[in-house]
Amino acid sequence: MPKVTYRMHNDRPPPRAIRVTVPGWAGDKQPRADGNHEQPWHCLPFSESARYGLELLYPFDAELRVTSHDGVVSLDADWGEAPEGESSWPPFRRFGDDYYSYQLSLDIAVPAGFAVRTEPHPRYFTDPTHTCPLAVPALIRSEWWPMVFFAIFRAPPPGVTHVFRKGEPVMAFVVIPEDPEIDLAPMPIEDVAQRELRARRLSVSRDKLAEGTKWISDTHTIFDGTYRNLYRAARARRPADDDIPALNGN
Repeated sequence: MPKVTYRMHNDRPPPRAIRVTVPGWAGDKQPRADGNHEQPWHCLPFSESARYGLELLYPFDAELRVTSHDGVVSLDADWGEAPEGESSWPPFRRFGDDYYSYQLSLDIAVPAGFAVRTEPHPRYFTDPTHTCPLAVPALIRSEWWPMVFFAIFRAPPPGVTHVFRKGEPVMAFVVIPEDPEIDLAPMPIEDVAQRELRARRLSVSRDKLAEGTKWISDTHTIFDGTYRNLYRAARARRPADDDIPALNGN
């Protein structure tokens, strides 16, 4: 794992590992059981993806409400006087049409060969109110760029309000290889045959693999734990994953 360090300006909370909060933005604490509503945390691929990175919390007392009309962004908040040490106040600015910037006062350093990518926070994709801010993806090569970060956000469409509330996560960071050196090619015929055979065997054995985990939600969607059970088997010799909500229960 790469060593990642950070420095902060002003009195703001530092970035932290993303927390999949249940109850919270990852859903209610409803077990996988007939008649219950499906929750984001029920999905293991989503939970694993959601916790793969760092999150940044909104640190200010003033609630910020972002709207737009005809491409003009409105940033409404009662900022008051600038806190001691805040050189850029307010920390939000319009950024052309349909976008706005947020001065993070944060510098994240990564080793050679890596970069920092900004992303929307996972709760953007689970928020039923559609008020979660939308951070724009960007790749920062901080190995040689020592400046503090600012982030760009996309303004909401007309009729929608994005809201920044103190203590809520507003964006995410992932540390990735700085260049996408992917050698993409069609799968060799031998691999195609092998994976197709494995897929057919899994399909035939699915009822046994999912035994005791099948349930029907209140939207009449059928779920089972085949993927989770195979995941547990694959990680049987690795440390426990008690901190992954999606692995809890059947």
